[in-house]
Amino acid sequence: MGHVSRIIPLGKRLEKRGHELFFFSGGLAYQLLKKEFKNVHVCTPVAWYENAHGINTSASLLNILIPLPYVHYEKGRLEIKSPSGVETMHRYYDLRERIRKIKPDLIVSDGDMHALRLAHRWKFPSVYITNIIRPSCDFSPILIPGERFTERYVKKCSKIIIPDNPPPYTICEYNLGDLGRMGITDKVKFVGSFLDMTPTEGSEKYVFASISGPPGTRAKLTGIVTAVFKNLETKSIISLGVLGKKISEKVGNCEIHTWLSPQERQEYMKNSKLIVFSGGHGTCLETIKYVKPSICIPTQSEQMGNARKLQDMNCSIVAGNREQLRLAIQKIADREQFYKNNVKTLNQHSNELKGLENAVEVIEDAANV
Repeated sequence: MGHVSRIIPLGKRLEKRGHELFFFSGGLAYQLLKKEFKNVHVCTPVAWYENAHGINTSASLLNILIPLPYVHYEKGRLEIKSPSGVETMHRYYDLRERIRKIKPDLIVSDGDMHALRLAHRWKFPSVYITNIIRPSCDFSPILIPGERFTERYVKKCSKIIIPDNPPPYTICEYNLGDLGRMGITDKVKFVGSFLDMTPTEGSEKYVFASISGPPGTRAKLTGIVTAVFKNLETKSIISLGVLGKKISEKVGNCEIHTWLSPQERQEYMKNSKLIVFSGGHGTCLETIKYVKPSICIPTQSEQMGNARKLQDMNCSIVAGNREQLRLAIQKIADREQFYKNNVKTLNQHSNELKGLENAVEVIEDAANV
């Protein structure tokens, strides 16, 4: 969801500039892209192995070659997760079949190594959009060889776009690694957020939780957040991030919605006094746009990196369970203005850059148009 939420506004801006675009994705991202653009093609999604505790690294490694059973919480049944190695192969050939026919002037990849590999193989210029290269927070050492293997395709890109602030206000800093040691400093462009970061403050009526991600991640976050929110004296609202039929219910002072439209979600964020989320990069930027203190409950290393940087800037608190979430809510309530002032300072730096305009400039230069 984080990838598609920034690709849609970028695609709209490129269309306005007269470029012909072709999109490739799978799962929910494909469905959302299909609503916005004409040339949208489906390709096989590649996923980690997840359960109710989030991503399971050891099981994910095993799942590279071996199918594994898992509980699909939304369907309420046991299913089989196909090997990610097989998913990777199918995705690669899905892309190869169509990209060869299109013969693009440029390949823009948002987090997709398969596309970068094809660009390198067929000598298409490429631009990589990412907020993660070498994560350092809670990243399992056993994944490092795979990480280094994929980096060789990153290094061959024409340009690397980071949709974030330049240092020292880079939210994804702990996920990038030492760009100098990797030899890619000259290729990296910190363009700023693709969001309009003009500060937008609302009425601050309630605590808002935005839950997103695959079913396993959502199950973990839902269990933590609902257990705490239903006992809060203040009003609270939860978006479960389940696309489909919209169902709402109320438990005490807590409103629970299966799905919110982008417009509804923005309105709820604007009028909240505190935002709880997993630490995804896109939502980090949204909390800054709406000038909201936040609490992050990470379920993977990338989210932990973002969360810790926000915490180090005194804009957020990292929580890992129900008790830590409850204490974090109280801590921010006791020092509300302190946290809000820090977010406001970060917003001022974020608002200096026009990320979409800068990204389009980088992309057009790489395509020589």
